[in-house]
Amino acid sequence: MRFSVKQILTTVMVMVALAWMINPSWAGKKDTFTITDFEGRQVEIPTRISRVVTISDGMIAGIMTSLGQAEKIVGIGSSCLPKIWEYDIPSGTGGAHEYREGMNPVFFLNPFLANLPLVSKFGSGINFESIANLAPDVVIVRTGSCSLCASKDILAKNIRLLASLGTPLVVLHGPNTFDRPDISTLSREIELLGEVFQKQARAKEVADFLLASVNDIKARTADIPPDKQKRVLMLGLSPTARENGGAGHVKGKGTIQTYLLNEFAHARNAFSGTGAWNILNAEQLIAMDPDLITLVTAWGYHPPEELYEAPYYKNLRHMRAVKNKAVTALPWSPCNCEKRLEYPIDVMVMARAAYPERFTDIDFCDWLHQFYMTVYGITRDTATQLVSCQWMDWACKGDNR
Repeated sequence: MRFSVKQILTTVMVMVALAWMINPSWAGKKDTFTITDFEGRQVEIPTRISRVVTISDGMIAGIMTSLGQAEKIVGIGSSCLPKIWEYDIPSGTGGAHEYREGMNPVFFLNPFLANLPLVSKFGSGINFESIANLAPDVVIVRTGSCSLCASKDILAKNIRLLASLGTPLVVLHGPNTFDRPDISTLSREIELLGEVFQKQARAKEVADFLLASVNDIKARTADIPPDKQKRVLMLGLSPTARENGGAGHVKGKGTIQTYLLNEFAHARNAFSGTGAWNILNAEQLIAMDPDLITLVTAWGYHPPEELYEAPYYKNLRHMRAVKNKAVTALPWSPCNCEKRLEYPIDVMVMARAAYPERFTDIDFCDWLHQFYMTVYGITRDTATQLVSCQWMDWACKGDNR
């Protein structure tokens, strides 16, 4: 039996109409939708995503965890994600201060990451063949991550090669990749991934919560005049710096760390230079005479005890901040080339240390628990474990550092 073109078209129209009556949302539904990434590229994203390859220090996996999408990750691009860390910091008695079970919160929440292929890591190139073999539905990368620390030319080449694989590629830019770091770009990263995974409402909720957290701190310190603002030295007690004849790495102007310190904690950077990894010797550090020292992750974790007691920092104990025990440590953040979802904790630690009288009404331990619970949608018990993962237990033990 032969059908005319008119009969075929009529049959198709009837079938479409019946499908619409059964499920109105079916009509006009597409298999893809378009987003615009940080490179300004129009990217066609499949409506159904089940396999994702990520290259970042934990930001992308963190957002996906917050959005309930982490189980879709099939390949990762940072050796710092699936790793448990431990350190022994020399004590003044000859023993050691032990730090155990440190890790990125994302790994604690997603232990399956340890079994995934590593497609990129710091000091090595991207394994394009491995990514292709994983057959992802989407590849998401974040420039500024330790795995993507390269010149602009090499980075542009890597992005072109990733795009040439034929898989939808979404590129994010961390705050430090901009001439003027601004936390609003981090909020945009969260909301863009909300679009990718069609979880816009939850993504906005998380981004708004992070901003509200730091804006509350900003409001508490906003009226401190410039001449009364504390001078803070953001110091990394890096073994790499010591191997190169220095005492540590110092964060300077033009970094996200200085932006957060100035904008939200209303304190000043004691170091007037620029850049993120300046190596200074003991004499230079002592000459700056900061009011407060904030220890950052720098080739390892560095608690105040290291500055107070380690024999290799004996010279730095002449600093006024060290004598006054005005030293605090930011959360353990392995591969901290860029800020991640936990950035408000950094701001709170710095602001409380600089102006403790402004935060007497806040139970810092409870604040930390509420933070993790809201960002990751977890129980208080799990939040307590994340506090330990980032070696922030001191906040729940009455330590006023």
